[in-house]
Amino acid sequence: MRTLLLGLGNPILMDDSVGIRLAGDIATRLGPRPALDVLPECSVGGLEMLEVLSGYDRVIVVDSIRTAGGIPGDWHRFTAESLRETVHLSNIHDANFATALELGRRMGRPLPADGEIHVFAVEVEENATFGENLSARVAAAYPRILEEIAAEIRGVLESPPAAGRPGQISVR
Repeated sequence: MRTLLLGLGNPILMDDSVGIRLAGDIATRLGPRPALDVLPECSVGGLEMLEVLSGYDRVIVVDSIRTAGGIPGDWHRFTAESLRETVHLSNIHDANFATALELGRRMGRPLPADGEIHVFAVEVEENATFGENLSARVAAAYPRILEEIAAEIRGVLESPPAAGRPGQISVR
């Protein structure tokens, strides 16, 4: 199974860089693995993601997120199945991840199934301020986040394909 470990974010927008940092650190911990490609720093979004994801059977995305009431340093795990309600194919301008996936599939792009797109998203505090350091709260939680997400990703890599497993959202 050809897998991509993908770190999303902007390295100069404080906490927005957490996905990039984690993907690089996790890749180092995992070491070389057959059929695992690593793109630790990816700053594209929307329809541009189709080019990045095409041809993979499984994708593991590490990114940042801000949710209402979210606590910086917590993290969420879900699959792209959880994103289905956010598809808006009537507007391809600023297409979100779910919309890009749906459009790509309609265009016949070889994309992983929604259940094989695993997203690990870290709650952040400051993702709109220029800076190369994480906020104090996210930085303090980083060692724990790294250990926990690395263990989860090892489990994903060692598990059989997700066919038939329901998508779920969990918070840690």
